[in-house]
Amino acid sequence: MSDQISRRELIRNASLTAGLSAMGGGVWSSKAVAQSKSPNEKLNIGCIGVGGQGASDVGNVSSENIVAICDVDSARAAANFERYSKALKFQDYRSLIEHKSVDAVTVSIPDHHHAFATAAALHLGKHVYCQKPLTHTVYEARYITRLAAKTKVATQMGTQGHAFPEYSRLVELIQSGAIGKVTQVYVWTDRPTGWWPQGVTKPASGMDIPSTLNWDQWLGPALDRPYNKAYLPFVWRGWWDFGTGSLGDMACHLMDPVFWALKLGFPTSVEADAEGATKDSPPKAATIHYDFPARGDLPAVRVTWTDANRRFPAELLEGEQIPQIDNGSLFIGDKGKLIVNHGSAPILLPRAKFANYKGPEPYLKRSPGHHIEWIEACKTGSPTGSHFGYAGPMTESILLGNVAIRVGHKINYDAKNMKVIDDPEANALLYPAIRKGWKL
Repeated sequence: MSDQISRRELIRNASLTAGLSAMGGGVWSSKAVAQSKSPNEKLNIGCIGVGGQGASDVGNVSSENIVAICDVDSARAAANFERYSKALKFQDYRSLIEHKSVDAVTVSIPDHHHAFATAAALHLGKHVYCQKPLTHTVYEARYITRLAAKTKVATQMGTQGHAFPEYSRLVELIQSGAIGKVTQVYVWTDRPTGWWPQGVTKPASGMDIPSTLNWDQWLGPALDRPYNKAYLPFVWRGWWDFGTGSLGDMACHLMDPVFWALKLGFPTSVEADAEGATKDSPPKAATIHYDFPARGDLPAVRVTWTDANRRFPAELLEGEQIPQIDNGSLFIGDKGKLIVNHGSAPILLPRAKFANYKGPEPYLKRSPGHHIEWIEACKTGSPTGSHFGYAGPMTESILLGNVAIRVGHKINYDAKNMKVIDDPEANALLYPAIRKGWKL
């Protein structure tokens, strides 16, 4: 048997999903498997990954029954193993997902596992909350989008900002025409500087595996290699085989209001200027241009991503003084500009022009909370904001930036057929390399 999915099978599955596009606004309701539960009846949740970000996710769903937990590192998971002492304990999340007591799962593990855990749950008709980015590769994003549409369970990607009232207001301002037609957006983050290493090469040798870690399960679908502490915890974000760099960490947060407000689908081209990337690791800094076509009466728009110490041209602010923003976005319209710090209230520019501007009456429903949305959807079929019908295409689009970084040239994307036009090297990077014994 090959260690990788058959390319013929991948292409066949991709063709079944051709034509999917991002759904604006995030209002996809589910025909939830657990609809037989009353809103007051607790959900039985299995939590996959309970250290780090996983600990936060467990806490955010702890109003329900935590019936099973899974982690490959007993040391990092010790606090939650003790806190939920009555819950079933697993190291292999496939066994947790298959357990009949589990109605829904949270997925809070490294990127290369996301699609595999999510697909396993969806195939069994179980609800899924998965941390961002939804998947590790473009193909996986398309596959999960299609599978979620078929199963119609409650889904949510971990972009907590989608529930922020400040982002709902941003969307209302943009869509009401406060700054006119938007043709350019800059999005930036301070990652990875000071957070984890990037632009590094694979260690030449291995180390002794800690007694508390199941290294084989941590590797999961990734191709085999010796254990080295350079890969985990958290620093896995800086390795192509496990993570997706600063894009995977922050773009699903920071580009979310951009996709939402501008009703973006898939880009037609992506081009990257990267510094210090290696065959093993994302770059130390990058600028990525995503070009999106016109959408109805909305014009074509270029979204430019920058990270590390790179930012948009300062002259775009035209002398306006703004607070320090390490993670944010700047929308440029033909009647003004809007700048926002992640999770904060948007600022309309120039300030003098908008001094007395009230904007539209609020019309978007405010969220009761990101995790609460998902729990309610599991029980009642109510909508979630970052359901996979919205989050999947957004993730697919964002991850094309990493493909452009890795090939080192502009790529032209045929979204209908999920392929880069006339570029075999780039097309190969759309798909995961998978170890024997693992499958979606």
